[in-house]
Amino acid sequence: MPAMETTGAGGVATAARSATTRTPGPTPRGAGRRQRTFEQANRRLKWAMLAPAVLFVGLMIVFPLVFTLNLSLTDAFGAVNADSAHIGLRNFGDALGDTRRFWPAARRTLVFTVGAVVLETVLGLALAMLMRKPFRGMRWVRTVLIIPLLATPVAIGILWLLILDPTNGIANHLLEAVGAPRQEFLGSVGQSLPTLMLIDVWQWTPMMTLLLLAGLTTLPEEPEEAALVDGANAWQRFRYVVLPMLGPTLATALVLRAVDALKTFDILYATKGAGGGSDFEVETLNVYAYGLTFDYQEYGLAAAVLVLFTLFIIGVVVLLRRRGGRKNA
Repeated sequence: MPAMETTGAGGVATAARSATTRTPGPTPRGAGRRQRTFEQANRRLKWAMLAPAVLFVGLMIVFPLVFTLNLSLTDAFGAVNADSAHIGLRNFGDALGDTRRFWPAARRTLVFTVGAVVLETVLGLALAMLMRKPFRGMRWVRTVLIIPLLATPVAIGILWLLILDPTNGIANHLLEAVGAPRQEFLGSVGQSLPTLMLIDVWQWTPMMTLLLLAGLTTLPEEPEEAALVDGANAWQRFRYVVLPMLGPTLATALVLRAVDALKTFDILYATKGAGGGSDFEVETLNVYAYGLTFDYQEYGLAAAVLVLFTLFIIGVVVLLRRRGGRKNA
């Protein structure tokens, strides 16, 4: 009896633990099979629900690509559905051998894209760093910042045509007010492309700012605080702490904006018209392909130019992604 009394409490505790950790009973026969059947049916239902949307998107992407590629191998002229013969890669040879229109248009496309995207990235990053910390009136600043994104490129082109008009535009009146000479802006062969680059910067810098600001707000503060304790100044913290952590966001923003800038057409056509001006001064590959299609009805050659343009865009994206991957490694 004494032994039972001394070990009674421990025995009760042990019994309680045994009750709580008791191995569950055997699984009912067929339960695992029913669970697997349910999961398989759920997966099939998921794909069945997604199939119409996937099929639609696939057709909307694949059909135009296949049709354009096939058209580029023909001598289609005058009408897309007119009788045409397959001529192989002759259109590609004609396009690549065109030193008067194709290669200058490719050069302008590259210059416009690189110049605009670099300026938008630098200005966007600077504005994002300024707005990283909350300040009074921040909501108003963000509201004003996105105003250029709300208008269509055609409307923006017309607006800037009025502002930069060589005779009656407000820009030249402001230049005269400060003693600067009047400028031709979009009326000049040499100034048209740089002017359009600056208009593009005005419109799309807010987008880069918002993308980079979103990336900055997700960065941890501890590494920067540690660098501050170690005596790093503002530039050193930005260069060696903030910028490397912002790398993935910056690379994504660059790819998105570069692809969009490569495809710019609306504002170029709205301000300079067919051919990109009297001397083709702002004719990019997009404008060149448009002219071949709707002005000259050379559908086969236009399709070849678009195929080459697509390959050019893919090459730029791959290059940017690789460079971004090496920097983030």
